[in-house]
Amino acid sequence: MDASGAELETDRYLDDPRWRVAERVSEAALRRFPADILAVAVHGPLAHGDDDGGGDGEVGLLLATYRPGSGPAPATRRVDGVLVDLTVAGADDYLRQARTITPLWPLTADRYVTTRALRDPTGWLRTLRDEHLARLARARPAEFTAAARQAWYRGSAAHARALRLAEWYETDQALLMLGEARLAAATVQGLFSRTYFRDPGDAVRRTGLAAADMTEVGTVLAKQAEELSARGRPVDGTVDDLLTG
Repeated sequence: MDASGAELETDRYLDDPRWRVAERVSEAALRRFPADILAVAVHGPLAHGDDDGGGDGEVGLLLATYRPGSGPAPATRRVDGVLVDLTVAGADDYLRQARTITPLWPLTADRYVTTRALRDPTGWLRTLRDEHLARLARARPAEFTAAARQAWYRGSAAHARALRLAEWYETDQALLMLGEARLAAATVQGLFSRTYFRDPGDAVRRTGLAAADMTEVGTVLAKQAEELSARGRPVDGTVDDLLTG
């Protein structure tokens, strides 16, 4: 891109109030903590260049620091009408997380893969993305299956609680637990297919679980239990299985 194209792109981003706030926070953090901050980046809708999932009044901001515990404290505040969710993490710790496959991988991977730099003089964000993608390339199917099993247990427990609460006419609580069950089932699907999502809303929408009722979620969880059994270990086990992991 030539200089004029770069200027046009910059102007387009600065017309978005989210970018203006992100830039202000970045500049203020670098002034106050110049020796602590390695990189500043945005994630979520702003990094994707849209407002899907976060609206036009939300900014996800990451400060990567040289050392854990340095820099400002993580915080959430509204600044000029824009909600800023500030994540502060030691760069090495964040890289370590990016190299780990967990039951929440479908909900966290987007932050490793899709970030947009505000300040990154050393290319740390490129390292973050490359390290995560390399980890995925090395990952064995059993790792994703083990993570899916843990996510399934969370979903099964939430679904069972939702059923009990509905029987007791605790409708509001039952709906909250049903939402947790939907999200956990969506996470399992993401782990089965090695698909990551932008956020929880994206997860339940893309897996068709956003409007699933109690019976439908139960059916999905039952099918997932069958799939986990087919992949080598049933979700039900013995006391010895529990104690030996």
